[in-house]
Amino acid sequence: MYKKQTFRRDLRHEAARRSIDLRQEGKERAFLIAVDARKKADSWSTKDSLEELAQLAATAGAEVVGQMSQKLPFPSKTSYLGEGKLAELVGLRASANYNVVIIDDELSPVQQRNLEDALQVKIIDRVALILDIFARRARTKEGQLQVELAQLEYLYPRLAGQWSHLERLGGGIGTRGPGESQIETDRRIIGKKIQRLKAKTEEVRKQRLLYRQRRKRTGIPVVALVGYTNTGKSTLLNALSKSDVFVENKLFATLDPTTRRLTLPDKSTVLVTDTVGFIRKLPPTIVSAFRATLEELSEASLLVHVVDFSSPEADKQCQAVENILADLDLSDKPRITALNKIDRLLDKSEKWDEESALKHFYDKTPADKNTVLISAGKKWGLNGLRELIGQTLSKTATVSMSP
Repeated sequence: MYKKQTFRRDLRHEAARRSIDLRQEGKERAFLIAVDARKKADSWSTKDSLEELAQLAATAGAEVVGQMSQKLPFPSKTSYLGEGKLAELVGLRASANYNVVIIDDELSPVQQRNLEDALQVKIIDRVALILDIFARRARTKEGQLQVELAQLEYLYPRLAGQWSHLERLGGGIGTRGPGESQIETDRRIIGKKIQRLKAKTEEVRKQRLLYRQRRKRTGIPVVALVGYTNTGKSTLLNALSKSDVFVENKLFATLDPTTRRLTLPDKSTVLVTDTVGFIRKLPPTIVSAFRATLEELSEASLLVHVVDFSSPEADKQCQAVENILADLDLSDKPRITALNKIDRLLDKSEKWDEESALKHFYDKTPADKNTVLISAGKKWGLNGLRELIGQTLSKTATVSMSP
């Protein structure tokens, strides 16, 4: 049995190890698995979902060596896949040479343990993968605090699998082994740490609330950039405010919120905040842990929904964002849609400038007074976006002042 002080020292690394540890020697070779149990309301195909899972795996540093899906009414409660597909996956181990299997859904502790027993490799579900990426991307103490809380809440119900090598089979008298005692100790320690982290995040929430109240007294409106991950929100913030927020062409490249001052064409000033990107199947533990950060959206005067217009999944990504905003009770918040990355849709054989590119798309795109076409990377359409932000804020202020 671990000594208490040893366990406390190792606990800092346990959640990250349980989710996924790609910092070990050699690159993880990942095989992706999904069950197609789609409802009619779900517009995402299994293929689309696996492609996004592959992007997540690459962001975490893994090499995808294969993928498999199975059409079932619902995933198996014991092993996620059916027996036949599971046997097929075991048989592919030699040819694919995978050493980790990534599941496109959240697994129950029983499903994860049974898959590990059958495949004898590390099993990672979608939630653990996203948590690992968040842990890598968090730069501020606040972000690291929130990620650690989410990781421990994910780990807590899965502790039994940590001590399976100490458990005794059977039931009744004489079967209460050291594994069960250790699990109880671990749960108590992790439970206390979760409570401490929740208390700290509550302090962060109160501090952010005081900051927003002071900011509101200054009368400066706040514009929040929202959208699916990797749609170009940070690039847009840099282009608008001439700042240097970290940008990378990967999912969740930036995690911690950043605020910059922006002067509009009418010489008024607003604060623009870049928030964490959304994704389909966003883990509830992340939403809960990042409540203090996401509350920034509720206090914003205006949301700018940044869309990757070049993505073939743009409509589905928009719907995913709308669903999350609805869950956060933000559906009625004043909104602008910025269709970004239009430069990627242009004929590369021709030379395009800002005026001709915007005319090309506005001639083909249905007019919408709350939508603007931009390329944050090329800095096209930014004047139009600034003007639309100013006009929308003026209308919002007029409506709020009317009796």
